[in-house]
Amino acid sequence: MSVHGEPYIPASQSPLELTTRVIVVGILLGILMTAANAYLGLYAGMTVSASIPAAVMSMIILRSLFKDVSILENNAVQTMASAGESLAAGIIFTVPALLVIPNVWDEIQLVETTIIALLGGLLGTMFTIALRRLFIVEEALPYPEGVACREVLVAGEEGGEGAQAIIYALGIGAIYGLVQKGFEATKHSVEAATSFLGTRIYAGMDLSVALLSVGFIVGIRIASFIFLGGMIGFGLLVPMYGLINGWGSAGSSVESFDIIWRQQVRYVGVGAMVLGGLYTLWSMRKTIITGISKAIKTKSSTDEELLRTEIDLPMNKVFIFCGILVILTVLFYWSKTGSLILALAGGLFLAVTAFFFAAVAGYIAGVVGSSNSPVSGMTIATLLFTVVLVLLIGDGLLNLDTSTLMLATVLIASIVASSAAIAGDVMQDLKTGHMVGATPRVQQIAEIVGVITGALVIGPTLKLLHNAFGITQTACLREAEIAYRDCDKALLAPQAELIGDIVRGAFVGDVNLQMILLGVVIAIVLIRLKMPVMSVAIGIYLPLGLSVPIMLGGVISYFAFRSAHIRIDGKILDNPSKKAVKAAKDVENRGVLIGAGFIAGESILGVLVAVLIVSDFHLYELFGTGTLNNLFSLAFFGWFVFVFIWLATRALPSGGNLFKESLMIIDDIFTKFIGIFKPKSKT
Repeated sequence: MSVHGEPYIPASQSPLELTTRVIVVGILLGILMTAANAYLGLYAGMTVSASIPAAVMSMIILRSLFKDVSILENNAVQTMASAGESLAAGIIFTVPALLVIPNVWDEIQLVETTIIALLGGLLGTMFTIALRRLFIVEEALPYPEGVACREVLVAGEEGGEGAQAIIYALGIGAIYGLVQKGFEATKHSVEAATSFLGTRIYAGMDLSVALLSVGFIVGIRIASFIFLGGMIGFGLLVPMYGLINGWGSAGSSVESFDIIWRQQVRYVGVGAMVLGGLYTLWSMRKTIITGISKAIKTKSSTDEELLRTEIDLPMNKVFIFCGILVILTVLFYWSKTGSLILALAGGLFLAVTAFFFAAVAGYIAGVVGSSNSPVSGMTIATLLFTVVLVLLIGDGLLNLDTSTLMLATVLIASIVASSAAIAGDVMQDLKTGHMVGATPRVQQIAEIVGVITGALVIGPTLKLLHNAFGITQTACLREAEIAYRDCDKALLAPQAELIGDIVRGAFVGDVNLQMILLGVVIAIVLIRLKMPVMSVAIGIYLPLGLSVPIMLGGVISYFAFRSAHIRIDGKILDNPSKKAVKAAKDVENRGVLIGAGFIAGESILGVLVAVLIVSDFHLYELFGTGTLNNLFSLAFFGWFVFVFIWLATRALPSGGNLFKESLMIIDDIFTKFIGIFKPKSKT
């Protein structure tokens, strides 16, 4: 069974599970989570799991309206809501690439986007359902995020705290988003550049509480590597390039930095991410082989032999539905490319790779968590194999035009990526259900409803955001050449830009090969140093300003956890006591809830502001609000940082002084840093 022994609700009991109220609340939360995560992923290039915030919000909503709510109903709601969030990740990392590639898409195509999301999401879900018993029951993989979500559900069932915290954070994040994005009363970023020793240096920061929260959630280690990538790009490579090749005729120093980064240094991140993604898969090859070999050997059982808590959807029907989805995919490819041969090859390739990566994502999520599952690496690997397939068949055999070849490549890769993105989340949810005593068949139906909800929402959300802000600076700048458009606020969508660059380079040859090779060299160095390549590569690929609030959030998390250690142990220890570790874990859990609320609040307001912009309704014009200068914008952001710290540290043990503890932590960091340079004594 699970790491907690018997399920929370034993198989002998049959409480309410997938009720009408659950479906209604699950769909509504799924819509919100899908839209919010789509915005965050396009804005910052990363998403966060919605399972825990969805579970908390489910408890708040259902228990505010009804008194007889069961834990299994709350579990079904979080299952539906998190499914749409995960599907959004697969779509936003791939589909907007069609905007980047010239002469393919001029705008988001709603029907095509919805079909991609449905086919990829349902395929990933079906394949994962087929693997549930193997990975969760027989192998009993830990699935850390699924366990964490179980703890939240049980704590809520037993009167745990946290519900009010996420509501406060949601409201605060929404207020910040309204002031900044709606009324435009503060700047969304502050940046400056100046001449220094014959070159130029840059400093910038995106003023986003959502990115601050992302940094707290991912922690100091990942945040620092993303920031390191930003410093390599903006602090080293851009100044060196400008010093050697000149700064051009841009209007300001900041603009010249942006131009060199966008036209040159960004491709260093491309090279690093490509090699980093492939290396990540290679480094996990034993885990991948184990997962696939076990998936192939899985056995089926009949429902009559099983308890309520072990009954899945009928496997024969699951596999029949998978076959139908593959056939529908072939028909979709055929309709878009006009070639039955390429469609059949693409469909066969999809069936094999989608199952492969569903098993890989499901198994890796069980070992290290879905947040650490290398979806980006899987997407890049899929894309490279797809490029080879399309070149051999579409170009070499069928001699199709270049636009069709590029379209076919992204369509195939996007469905596989969506399948892989949903697989890890589905398995985490099924693990949570296994521990709380859910009926797998019922939870799997909830998962399918969540996927369909997310698929129907993601297309209109992308279209809305593109019309309001522009998705990718490349696509926005291309449109600006035809009709004036302000691209300063364009959503970066770094993974989509990356995929667009790879496809364009493969079929058109329009690629900055020198910078990509430099990125490959940097990735090799990082691998030799045993550093997380993808985190640093993403930092190079993103503007430095986005890395700064992420780093700030990581620093806050480090100080908060260390403060918890000090309050229990009385001092900073390299190996804190178990009680101190538990205290830090309590702070982390509360911080994750606060962070999730801030992210959801700011992101949802971003989507609502996009609705107003598309409707030609501008709040700053209606109310005549001006924009604060850099100093006051920073002060406004600083106040919300203070509020975040205050809320996130409420879980610290009482009796301490956060200011004094911070000084102790700084002194400890400085002492250890100085110790690095001291000669080691001989023994």
